[in-house]
Amino acid sequence: MPNESATLKKALTPVHLWALGVGLVISGEYFGWNYGWAVAGTVGLLIATLIITLLYFTFIFSFTELTTAIPNAGGPFAYALQAFGPLGALLAGYATLIEFLFATPAIALALGSYVHFLYPVVPVVWCSVGSFLVFTLINLLGIREAAWFSLIMTIIAIGELLLFIGVVYPYARIDTFLHNPMPFGWSGVFAALPFAIWLFVCLEGIAMVAEEVKPGKNTIAKGYISAVLTLTFLALTVMISVGGITNWENLDHLDYPMPEAVALVLGRQNPLTKFFASVGLFGLIASFHGIIISYSRQIFALARSGYLPHGLSAVSKTRQVPVWALLAGAIFGIVALIALDTSKLVILSTIGAVVVYIVSMLSLFRLRQTQPNLPRSFKAPFYPAFPAIALFLALITLGAMIYFYSWLSLLFFGGLIVIMTVFYISGRYRKIKQEWETERLQGSRSSQSFT
Repeated sequence: MPNESATLKKALTPVHLWALGVGLVISGEYFGWNYGWAVAGTVGLLIATLIITLLYFTFIFSFTELTTAIPNAGGPFAYALQAFGPLGALLAGYATLIEFLFATPAIALALGSYVHFLYPVVPVVWCSVGSFLVFTLINLLGIREAAWFSLIMTIIAIGELLLFIGVVYPYARIDTFLHNPMPFGWSGVFAALPFAIWLFVCLEGIAMVAEEVKPGKNTIAKGYISAVLTLTFLALTVMISVGGITNWENLDHLDYPMPEAVALVLGRQNPLTKFFASVGLFGLIASFHGIIISYSRQIFALARSGYLPHGLSAVSKTRQVPVWALLAGAIFGIVALIALDTSKLVILSTIGAVVVYIVSMLSLFRLRQTQPNLPRSFKAPFYPAFPAIALFLALITLGAMIYFYSWLSLLFFGGLIVIMTVFYISGRYRKIKQEWETERLQGSRSSQSFT
């Protein structure tokens, strides 16, 4: 049975949500996307990014309806549970965990690489492991403290990106950006889709703190929409600026493309180069910190509903944070960063993300049909066009990733099969289904009685 006594503190405002949303994603502007140049070239990745930008615009405006209608720490898991029952919830919860749990070690490795760029004697892996320990501890202090920390880190990171654009843009040349622009043709555009997604991935993590938002009309919608607009501007300007500095082949394999771009412009020993690498850490920290908040709430919600061991839903009595969910996520992340490199972590994370988007849009359509009277303080504009566009682009993207990254896709879906098998054999499916059907029946009777 769900742990009804486990409650989370309501302390977040639209500004906090904007900061959390931008903070969750902003590391994508600092690294990861440049791996797309290796498979698509500059123009190929730019086209892929414009496609993914359309996906996210239509998705976020649609997803916000679900988040405001069902403010639950489980996010997509909770929406799929109402729409499709326990199996749909399991798929959504699994995909969300893969998205967030693999994004975090990728960012940790980038953090280690940035520190190593500044101080070559510091090993990348040990710095990455240390990052998990430090920021898990910060999250254990409480959501209010964690949110304010995220706000400060995000503002510094945005300021650094704007300063970076101002410094390098005068040196950017269109002919440099157009050097070997699409070496693999249109197939490269599809291969670059996961790296374009990395510029926005985990934005839906705002949904994981929906239970901790202060009451207010359209609070969540304001946070989501302001965040996606901010990220779109930063993603496109950073990509074009960096691509105009030097041939993309010089930067398509690095975890620190921005400090390297500044070093090419100003010189590696220039104090500004060291400054950018130092301040660039704040962007990575903002995302790292924000995603830890999100995956811990997802683990908490899954455990509270019986999909994960019940102990993971334990909440600190003094700080009201999910203690064991935070610790479990940190352990998984440390193992993942040791086992896989950054590009593989990015691809696995984005596969999970796209599955989340597909299940979420299907849930939106389903709930519009089955629960038309569900309170919706924000409704998807241009329905059904917006969610249909998001669903179509997400399906195309998933097909491309399965084709180009087959063994990583096999790893994702193989893990899903194992989880589903355990779910059935353990008897959890039957138990949760019975509870779900009972709750639906009681809800139906209450509705009829009220009528």
